Amino acid sequence: MTAKTIGKLSPLHQQPAPLRNKIITALRSAIETGLLQPGARLVERDLCEQLAVSRTSLREALRELQAVGVLTHTENRGLAVVAPTSEDAENAYRLRAVVEALAVEQFIELADAAERNQLAANGSALKKAYQSGSVERMLVCKRRFYDCICSGAKNSLALDIINRLVLRTSSLRSRSLARKERQQQSVKEIDAILNAIRRKDVNAAKVAATTHVENAARSALGTPVTSGDRGKARKRTTAA
Repeated sequence: MTAKTIGKLSPLHQQPAPLRNKIITALRSAIETGLLQPGARLVERDLCEQLAVSRTSLREALRELQAVGVLTHTENRGLAVVAPTSEDAENAYRLRAVVEALAVEQFIELADAAERNQLAANGSALKKAYQSGSVERMLVCKRRFYDCICSGAKNSLALDIINRLVLRTSSLRSRSLARKERQQQSVKEIDAILNAIRRKDVNAAKVAATTHVENAARSALGTPVTSGDRGKARKRTTAA
């Protein structure tokens, strides 16, 4: 198998947050944006030099990413970014749809006025990010959007699950987000989620959240979306 090359990461500067978390965030961003591609072998010495961190701190972060299934051991006993199978990717998206639908339901039930206002602001920023065409900006704004939903839902476990599932499909996700058609479609889907939450319409919010993930899956996995598919999704979610 031909070895895959990796791009260079930017050095990290010391801040109050635990260094391990900063390394994980940097590696996660590199995976999500495609800087670290599936199959790319991670060389500890190179990563330490690029991030300006110690090997001990780096190994702590790598172990955590390996524990959630993002990294795996290669034949030469090194670590590489996992390349998800189509089955794993489909399952990850299906699980995401369920968890995100639950999160918006709980947000409607539990969020206070300040959290609702913050979500509206984050949603506006996310839509602008889609319109900008910058995948890196989209990823940052999407993370803030779902952080806000799960915080208002009082469900940190949901956020942890979503983050892990997103990482497992990061290579597919970044390619999907780069498509202009998907960007335009996503703006409408985020609007649907926000409008349903604003009306406190639980069923509509769950349908909108589920549809957003299902369409993301179709885009990432190369399956075309039809209006009939969206209608079926709405019926399934409402019935549930």
